[in-house]
Amino acid sequence: MSRFTTYFAEVRPTLALAVPIIVGQVSQMLMGITDSVMIGQTGTVPLAASSFGGNVFGVFYVVGIGLMLPVAVFVARARGAGRLEECGEYLRHGLALALGFGVIETAMMAALGTQLHGFQQPPEVLAAVNPFFLLIGASITPVLVYLALRQFAEAMGRPWVPMFMMLGSVGLNVFLNWVFIWGHLGAPALGLAGAGLATLISRVIGVWVIFEWLRRDVAMRGAWPQRWWAPLSRERLKKMLRLGLPTSGILFFESGAFTAAAIMMGWLGAAPLAAHQIALSCAGTTFMVSLGLSMAAGMRVSGAVGAGETPRLRPIGYSALALGVVISVFFMAVYFAAGRMVAGWFVDDAAVVALAAQLLVVAALFQVADGAQVIGAALLRGLTDVKLPAVITFVAYWLVAIPGGYVFGVHGKFGAVGIWMALAAGLGVAAVFLAWRFVRLTRLR
Repeated sequence: MSRFTTYFAEVRPTLALAVPIIVGQVSQMLMGITDSVMIGQTGTVPLAASSFGGNVFGVFYVVGIGLMLPVAVFVARARGAGRLEECGEYLRHGLALALGFGVIETAMMAALGTQLHGFQQPPEVLAAVNPFFLLIGASITPVLVYLALRQFAEAMGRPWVPMFMMLGSVGLNVFLNWVFIWGHLGAPALGLAGAGLATLISRVIGVWVIFEWLRRDVAMRGAWPQRWWAPLSRERLKKMLRLGLPTSGILFFESGAFTAAAIMMGWLGAAPLAAHQIALSCAGTTFMVSLGLSMAAGMRVSGAVGAGETPRLRPIGYSALALGVVISVFFMAVYFAAGRMVAGWFVDDAAVVALAAQLLVVAALFQVADGAQVIGAALLRGLTDVKLPAVITFVAYWLVAIPGGYVFGVHGKFGAVGIWMALAAGLGVAAVFLAWRFVRLTRLR
């Protein structure tokens, strides 16, 4: 069998796992997009406030994602080795981490909510953001619990039901937005705060639905935890944190760069901040395709390690990277061709639409790098290699992207476009070195 045939043979099983994960990830992003569209109908200031609050929340969110990703890695590895009871133990310990860190992050966001003026945003944005920020902050614990349960299901080869649940949550969120933003069905018209309340309610309901499905699913019976209240294993928690904390660092460095970009946009005014939110919502949605693909590839790499099938690591990884490039090129063409039209769906402000269209051109340019870096990081995570990748992402985003945005966007003549060009440069650095790291490690193995 030729090398090409060997690599191509891994595309189908990766896609079979990735497609429902991708749809689920896109639906999660669609929740943010529908929020932006519906909030945008109430004005530019509420849209800018949702951008600012959502980006600050996003830092806590991605840290939580990093802490929950070990559930998928270790469940996939235990399943690959045929140890189903161990899969349930990793879920139980992952849920304990979700509850613990959820409470900590909620308290941190509540405290930060009293200090948002320190970010030096426009006064009208600060006046609108606080209730919304506190409500979405309260949703972080159900978000983390849901992530742990969803990743357990996906790592056990059951990704389709969580996908439909996430699609349902988008519809529920739209309905609740309609109720609470504009005050229908006897509810008060809460505006931006109504969107935060809708998000909180839909996330709590999502946790209850997925837990009940997993508990009742016959296919999960062998792996479902049987001793919920048994003492936790200190060694297992340490093992998960040794992988989860650096992974959180990787995601924090990247999301921190985009949050810093949002803050710098706020320094330029409410219109650039609103345009940033529109472009980020669009780019983030297409990024979810690469993210879903990366999660599938990372789980498959971890499963191959657990099963002792080392020769499959490169075919799985290389085929995922190639597939990611093809998908990214397609989205690049979409943004070049229809960026202005897409931006016009969010808001009627002509200046915001024009600037958002320019930012989407930059988003088109960094699609390939963005896809390659997230897939590379996931492949390394499947090998439980996260320390050097954390250093790589720190350099790429905090020593290249953030300073570059400040120099060329805030103090330079390029403005909002300069900030996004710096983000593109950081993504490119991360993509090259993370892919190189996977090549080197699989050569050694």
